[in-house]
Amino acid sequence: MHRSPTLVLLIVALLISSCSSIELFKERTEIRPYKEYTSFVIVNKEVGSKSFSDELIDARVTNELEVKMKALGLTYNSESPDLVIRYTSNEDPRQREVYNNQFPMWGMRVWDPWMYDPRFMGRQNMVNTKSYELLQLIVDFIDPKQDKMLMTITAVSEASSKKTKSKKLVKSADKVIQAYKSHMESN
Repeated sequence: MHRSPTLVLLIVALLISSCSSIELFKERTEIRPYKEYTSFVIVNKEVGSKSFSDELIDARVTNELEVKMKALGLTYNSESPDLVIRYTSNEDPRQREVYNNQFPMWGMRVWDPWMYDPRFMGRQNMVNTKSYELLQLIVDFIDPKQDKMLMTITAVSEASSKKTKSKKLVKSADKVIQAYKSHMESN
């Protein structure tokens, strides 16, 4: 059976996009970029402001933003930058209900020789709660000459452990800079 290359690419793109667990929202655009920005400053780094409860995560996010902006060809200039970057966070602990399957493997276990699993005896409704954290990285790009907002990008993700939280936030910072780059190229 021969499949067209566009169908295969579409399926691969859908699989890759469905694996992405970080959503981006572009908000508050007061001005259109009127020039090519060449330098930037991260306000949080300059004033020592921590946006996350964990200092290590905060330092990793600051570093990721700085490295990715430098990779775009901008220089870090704390004296007179063309672009000011400020970020905040929202770390919201939450819980969700998880429904366990009483009949694993074979649907209603009709053909299972061990029809009654002793782990599930007497349990009709098997619901557990799972704790997770809803993470928001909110990055403002400000034009200091006009004192107006170029744009605000919010990255939203979920994490269930400290290790995944750090990874998700670093990946969120990377996606925010990619969104900034595509915004600048489209105008």
